[in-house]
Formats: sequence, structure tokens, C-alpha cells
Amino acid sequence: MIDHSATARPVTRARQPADGSPRWLVRAAAAPVICSVLLLGLLSAWVVTGGDGTISRVRIDITEASLAEPTQPGRPATMYLTVMNLSGADRLVSVTTSAARRVEFVRRQGTAQGPSQQLTSIPIPARATVNLNPFTTDIVLVDPGPMTAGDTVPITLRFAGAGRVTVRAAVTPPGTP
Repeated sequence: MIDHSATARPVTRARQPADGSPRWLVRAAAAPVICSVLLLGLLSAWVVTGGDGTISRVRIDITEASLAEPTQPGRPATMYLTVMNLSGADRLVSVTTSAARRVEFVRRQGTAQGPSQQLTSIPIPARATVNLNPFTTDIVLVDPGPMTAGDTVPITLRFAGAGRVTVRAAVTPPGTP
């Protein structure tokens, strides 16, 4: 029987940097740094493409949009609108539509025929729902074109923070939301 243990070479390992040496610190930090850079890149791409939760984006949802058919040709058409602000405070600064020559913001005192004040914009508080109707703050289509109950009218709302939101407002019989 031959004893090979005497002729076998000892197993050698690659020399490891000593704990605390600069090479050891670079090796220890490489993986977390690479992961952090990759994650930062992915999050940046998510924000740029409009992912939910972006810092600067204001989210607005319109849950109801309707127009009361004018009682007579040439009379203003009033809008019923429910605006849900899902983020920070914003302002509705303008409304445009092909269905009227001009759109105004009006604040009324208690009744649809009561005294009114023209507004330049409508505040939309943070994380709130705002109901616009002829009895409070209202959007009025001045000199509207012909419209009949059952029609839909494209309306573009422009918010200071959220930008443009386009909805189709259903035309309802006079005096109904």
C-alpha cells in the first residue's frame, strides 16, 4: 500500500484581503452600491413615465359631468360636476368646449337665480371632493349651441397642477343633474 499523503500538495486558497483593508472595503460595498444605482434608475424611469405616487403629479378624477339643457335657445347651460382631488391642492383655471362660445365660473348665494359673483378660478382642496352645481359654485356655458337631452358634449378642464382633463358631459333635461 502506497501512502499518497506525503506527496499530495496542500490546497491553497486565493489570498483574501485583510479585514478593514481598502480592497476589502471596496469589495464589501460593491453589491449594495450597484443595487442602489439600479433601483434609483428604475424609480426615475417610473416617475418620468407617470407612475402613481409621483412627487409633482396632482391626480384629479371627474366622477360626474352633466349639463342641464337650456330652457330656451340662447340661455346659459349650467354644469353639474363632481371633482375628486386625490392629491395636493389645485385650482380649476379654465374650461373649454366646442358647445359654447364662452365658459364662466360663478359662485351663487343659495339659489340658482340668486345673486352671483364671477370667479377667475375654482379652488380644489387637497384630498377632497368638490361638487359644482347651480346652487353653489358653478360652471356656466354662455351662449351654448343647440343641445338636446341625451346628447354628450366634450368638455376640457384645465387645472393649475393636474393639467388638462377631458370628459364627456351628458345633456340632461332642464333643471336635472
